[in-house]
Amino acid sequence: MTAAQARSLEETISITPEEFAKLCEFFYRRTGIVFSEKKRYFVERRVQERIAKTRSSGFRDYFGLLRFQASGEELQQLVNLMTVNETYFFREDYQFTALTRGMLPELASTRRPGERIRIWSLPCSTGEEPYSIAIHVLENWPQCDQYEIQILASDIDSRVLADAVRGVYGERSLQRVGPSLRQKYFEKTKADEYRLRDEIRESIDFSTVNVVDRMQMAGFHGLDVIFCRNLLIYFDDLGRRETVETLYECLAPGGFICLGHSENMSRMTSLFRPRKFADTIVHQKPMDAE
Repeated sequence: MTAAQARSLEETISITPEEFAKLCEFFYRRTGIVFSEKKRYFVERRVQERIAKTRSSGFRDYFGLLRFQASGEELQQLVNLMTVNETYFFREDYQFTALTRGMLPELASTRRPGERIRIWSLPCSTGEEPYSIAIHVLENWPQCDQYEIQILASDIDSRVLADAVRGVYGERSLQRVGPSLRQKYFEKTKADEYRLRDEIRESIDFSTVNVVDRMQMAGFHGLDVIFCRNLLIYFDDLGRRETVETLYECLAPGGFICLGHSENMSRMTSLFRPRKFADTIVHQKPMDAE
């Protein structure tokens, strides 16, 4: 099938209101992401594209593929199209300051040199956040060499994870990275393109994770800090509460979670204790939590 034929097929595929509702319900149950009627055009265009690419006869045929394909490959392809990944280095960096001035020193005070401190970036998108965390810790926490700092990074979108592992970025992503840090941590590959040095790229452990998949999330436990920023805005109230309660279980007692600036923990759960570090509020799992 040529590109022109695929476009023509997309234009002839129609999705009824009932089919749209059925798709949104299925996507919500599998990912926690809510699509309102305002997003209908956005959703329909991407579903029409996948119907054409998979050569399905129509929505019913394609929906059967989504539901029953054993490998889940097509669902992953649709997830990759549906998720928005807008990020850059040192975004909302006041939380990184809170990490190196408050959270890490407090965590270090409870363990011996050489012990591990685990940080998780979720969702990590194309990698700017976990790499920013690594660079910021190296540059701003003098004790970092005394502990084993493990940085995990996960996303539901396999496509952006592949970009994260490559570690190649343009000027838009690097808008807040000054010349000295570029020279120290990046290699220039083209006029407007930079690649992170191997020692930084190899220090991050990337994985595909769906936060509503209980089995996947059960593999993460004993974490000290979780950066979960601007994910919960895509969920409904129930999805937000269930997600933060799952993340609570992933944290070690005394561990911290950082949310996006528009996400309000007090409206979701009372499990966490608010803590103020630097110019931001983060949320702590009580030390006496089981």
